[in-house]
Amino acid sequence: MAITYDMEIPSSIPADKMFKAFVLEGDIIIPKVLPHAITSVKTLQGDGGVGTIKLTTFGEGSMHKSVTHRIDGLDKENFTYSYTIIEGGALDVFESISYHIKIIASPDGGCICKNRSIYQPKGSAQVSEEEIKAGKERASGIFKKVEAYLLANPDA
Repeated sequence: MAITYDMEIPSSIPADKMFKAFVLEGDIIIPKVLPHAITSVKTLQGDGGVGTIKLTTFGEGSMHKSVTHRIDGLDKENFTYSYTIIEGGALDVFESISYHIKIIASPDGGCICKNRSIYQPKGSAQVSEEEIKAGKERASGIFKKVEAYLLANPDA
């Protein structure tokens, strides 16, 4: 049975700017703002659109060395992005892991990042609340680091 969790993270950054930094330029910005956690993101195949395959390499001390993911959806007008982990990471315990991100404008001129994560465990594998909470905290931490980068670099 799949484990799904949803998370919403508010930001003062406008939706279009956050989508550009977090999704479209994330391969460059995220390793820059979190160099200890993510050392690089490389495109292995594709042009950045649907079907593109990317390799993310994690920093020293990470639980996993790297993950490879495939972009399943990318809508630059509606600020949605989805991808599936296809190799590495926690796939020793999971059949599949997919993420769906939607950045929506908020009335105050900022945005809300809606993130849905879907984990399909292998066989009878169990996932603890602590592991889910840690995953949510990591995702929120990355988003907040990108937000801080944009606040410090308004012309980025």
